[in-house]
Amino acid sequence: MRTTTSVAATLTELSTMDTKALIRHLDGHPAGLTTFERDARLARHGKNLVAAGEAQLWANQLLRCCASPFVVILLVLDLVLALTGDHKGTITVSAMVLISVGLRFWQEFRSGRAAQRLRAMVTTTATVARRGTGGTRRGVSGAVTTELPFELLVPGDVIHLSAGDLVPADCRLLTATHLVVDQATLSGESLPVDKEAGAPVPAGRNVLDSPSFCFLGSTVLSGTATAVVVGTGARTYLGSIAERLTHRVEDTSFDRGVRAASWTLIRFALVMVPIVLAVNGFSRGDWAQALLFAVSVGVGLVPEMLPVIVTANLARGAVALSRRQAIVKQLRAVQNFGAMDVLCTDKTGTLTEDRIVLDRYLDARGRHEDSVLELAFLNSALQTGLRNLLDRAVTERVDADRAMMLEATWRLVDEIPFDFSRRRLSVVVRDTDAHHLLITKGTVEDVLAGCTALAVDGVELPINSLVRKDLLEQAEELAADGLRVLAVARKAVPEQEVYQVEQEQGLTFVGYLCFLDPPKDSAAAAVRELTGHGVAVKVITGDHPLVAAKVCREVGIEVGEVVLGNQIDAADDAKLAGLVERTTVFARTTPTQKARVVRALRANGHTVGYLGDGVNDAAALREADLSVSVGSAVDVVREAAEVILLRKDLTVLAHGVVEGRRTFGNTMKYVKLTASSNFGNVLSVLAASAFLPFLPMLPVQLLVQNLIYDLSQLAMPWDRVDREYLRAPRRWEARGLARFMLVIGPLSSVFDLALFAVMWRLFGADQPALFQTGWFVEGLLSQVLIVHVIRSRRGLASRASWPVVLATALAVAAGLALPFSPVAASLGMRVLPVSYLPWLAGALLGYCLLVQLVKTWYVRKFTSWL
Repeated sequence: MRTTTSVAATLTELSTMDTKALIRHLDGHPAGLTTFERDARLARHGKNLVAAGEAQLWANQLLRCCASPFVVILLVLDLVLALTGDHKGTITVSAMVLISVGLRFWQEFRSGRAAQRLRAMVTTTATVARRGTGGTRRGVSGAVTTELPFELLVPGDVIHLSAGDLVPADCRLLTATHLVVDQATLSGESLPVDKEAGAPVPAGRNVLDSPSFCFLGSTVLSGTATAVVVGTGARTYLGSIAERLTHRVEDTSFDRGVRAASWTLIRFALVMVPIVLAVNGFSRGDWAQALLFAVSVGVGLVPEMLPVIVTANLARGAVALSRRQAIVKQLRAVQNFGAMDVLCTDKTGTLTEDRIVLDRYLDARGRHEDSVLELAFLNSALQTGLRNLLDRAVTERVDADRAMMLEATWRLVDEIPFDFSRRRLSVVVRDTDAHHLLITKGTVEDVLAGCTALAVDGVELPINSLVRKDLLEQAEELAADGLRVLAVARKAVPEQEVYQVEQEQGLTFVGYLCFLDPPKDSAAAAVRELTGHGVAVKVITGDHPLVAAKVCREVGIEVGEVVLGNQIDAADDAKLAGLVERTTVFARTTPTQKARVVRALRANGHTVGYLGDGVNDAAALREADLSVSVGSAVDVVREAAEVILLRKDLTVLAHGVVEGRRTFGNTMKYVKLTASSNFGNVLSVLAASAFLPFLPMLPVQLLVQNLIYDLSQLAMPWDRVDREYLRAPRRWEARGLARFMLVIGPLSSVFDLALFAVMWRLFGADQPALFQTGWFVEGLLSQVLIVHVIRSRRGLASRASWPVVLATALAVAAGLALPFSPVAASLGMRVLPVSYLPWLAGALLGYCLLVQLVKTWYVRKFTSWL
C-alpha cells in the first residue's frame, strides 16, 4: 500500500498541470477511454478496491473464532485435563473446541459469502464517458456515457458527478458547476467543501484542501461536475490511510445483551469451579480426582455454542428476508428489526404509488396555462443535476414535438443547483436571439420569497403582502386536495459567465405545478400490520403539511398536529423530546431536521428504523438504529443503509419485523435454557458431592453429556416462534435472564435429588458405575426434553419445528444407547437395569409437569416468558 505522503505528493503534482497536460500525463482523452484501453488498464492497475484480500479476511475470521472467551476458557480447562493425565477428557474437550470453532467459522464464512452475494445484487455504479459505441446516452464532451461498477474504474476514466453521487475514485475536476462535497470521512470536518475546476493545492496546505480534487469516500451534496480519474484502489488518499480509519459500529441492545449473558455465565463458571473442587476435595480427600471433576463441571457451564447459535439465527433471518425482496447488507440489522418500535419514513413511494404525474399547471389565478409547463420543462430537462420524480413527471407531460421545439430554441447557459436551505433550482437559458432567461422551480414559499411581480395574461403586476397571502392560500387549497404544489418563476438576466444564488431575487411568479401521487393500495394494510406488531409509524417529509396529512389519513395513520421543520429548529433538546413522542407527521423538513428527530427518538429510549431513498435522507439513515433504503436510491443513501429493499413497500418491513423477532426469540431460547440448565446442574452436583461417597458422574461422562446437548441445540435457529411473541418489540432484559435462571434452574435439581435417592436404594453405594450411568442418562434426557416445554409460552400446545424434533430424538437415542454401546466401558458406564427405566420415565414426566406449572405461575406473575 502506498503511503499517505506519496499519494499526497502525486496529487499535488497533478494539481499543477493544466487540463491538456493532465490528460496527456494519464495517457487519456477528453472524451474518455475506449473499452480496450479500460481493460488493459484494469489488468495493469487492478480493481478499484481498498479492502484487504480474501485470504487475510479468512485468517482474521478464524482468529476471531479462536479468540472467543468461551474457546479460551475451554482451552485452559483442556490444558488442565492434559496435565493431570485425563486423556479421555482431553480428547473430548478438544473435540468440543474443534466443533465449536469449526461450526462458528463455517457459519460465519457462509453468512459472509451470502451477504456478499446479496450486496452484489445492489451494486453502486459511476457514470463514465466511453469512446466508441455501446453506451447508454450522450454526455461528457460529446462522448457516450455508460454506468460501470466502481471497482472497474481505472486512471484516465472521465466520469460525471451530480448530487447524491459517491465519488468513486480520486479525481481531478475538468468542469464544475456549484459543486459542494462532503469529505468528512477523510478530513473529519463536518462542514461541506466547495469545489471548482483548475484551482491548485494552496501552498502549505493538505491536499484535501485542494478545490480541484474530489476523493474516494466523499459525497456530492449539490452541483454537477466532470472529472478525470487519477487514482484508484490503494493509490487513492482513502487507500493510503485505510489502515488508520476505524469505523466504529455501535452495539445493539441485542449485542450488549448476548455479551452480558456470556460473561455472566463465564463468571458463574469461574466461581463454581473452585466451590465444586473444594466440596469434592474435602469430602473425599482425592484432590486430583476432584480437580478433574471440577474442571469437567466448568466445561459444562461454558456456553461455547452461543456464538454459533447467534450467527446461524442472523444468517437464517437474512436469507428469509432476501426471499421477501429485502437485501441485508449487515447481519446485525436483523437484530434491530426485532427491537424496532418506531419506524420513520418518507411519504413518497412508501405510502404512495411512487407514480407521480403532473396533474395540472396553473397561472396565478388558478387557470390552465401552457407557458407554466414550458418553463417548467426547460428547468427540468436542461438541468444537469439529479433528476427526481417531479422532474420526470414534468418532462413526460410535454409531447415529443413540443419538447424538440423547446430544446431547439433554448440552450443551457448555467444553473444554480437545488439545495435544502433554498429548496429551489434555477437554470439560465439562452434562445436563438441571445436572450437570457433565469427559470426557477421550487416550493411555493421559497420561490415566492424571491418574487416581486406576477404574470397574469401577459402583464406583470407587482406583488404586495395581500397578493402574496392570496398566492400562498391558493397553494394550500390545492395541497389540501392531496396535490403536491411547486411554483415556477422567471427573470430576464444579462449575459455573464457565472450566475449566483443572489440572482434568484426580483423574480416574476408565473404559476403552479400540481402533482398527484395516489396512496398505495398496500400501504394501509402494511401500516395496520406494523402497528399491530407494536411499531409506531412516523412520517418525516419535505412535502407540504396538508399533502402529508391527507395521505397519512388515507392510509390509516393518526395525524394530530403536523410539526414543521422550523418548529424543530426552534425547539431545544428537552422540548423536542416531548414533541417527537406526540407527533406523527413532520413536514417541510431539511436533512438536518430529519436527523435530529431520529436522534431525539433514540434518546427517548426507542429503537428507531428509518426508510429513505433521497440525498436528504442520508443523515437520518446514519442516525437510525436500522437504516433501510431501496435499490433505486442515490449512491450515498444505498451505501448508508444496512438493508436494501428491492421493492419499496412497507409490507416488506413488516415481514422484516417478524423475522427479527423470530431471530431474537430463538436466540433467547438457547440462552435461557442453557443458563437455567447450568444453574440446576451445579446445584445437583454440589448436593450430590456433599452426600455421596463417590463422584456423582465421571469427568468424561460430564463432558460427553455436554457435547451431545450442545449438538442438539444447533437446530434451535430453525424452530418456530409463537405468533403472540412476534406482536411486540423485543429487547434484551438482563433482569429477566437472572430471574428465569433462579426460578427454573432449581426445578431440575428437585428431580435430580429424588432420582439420586431412588438410585441409592436400587444400586447402593457399592455400584458407583450404575449410579453415574443412571444420572448421565437422566441428566441428558431432562435437558433435551425440557426444551419442548420451555421453548414456548404455550408449552406442548406449540409444536416444535421438525429440525428441533429430530435433534431431540437423536440426542435421546444417543443417551439411551451409550450404556449399551462398545464405548460404554471406556466411558465408565454399565448397562442399566430395567427396573430403573420406570423411575426415569416418572422423573422426566414429573419434571416436565412441574416446569409447566411453574411457567404458568411465572407468566401470570411477570407477564413474560422468553
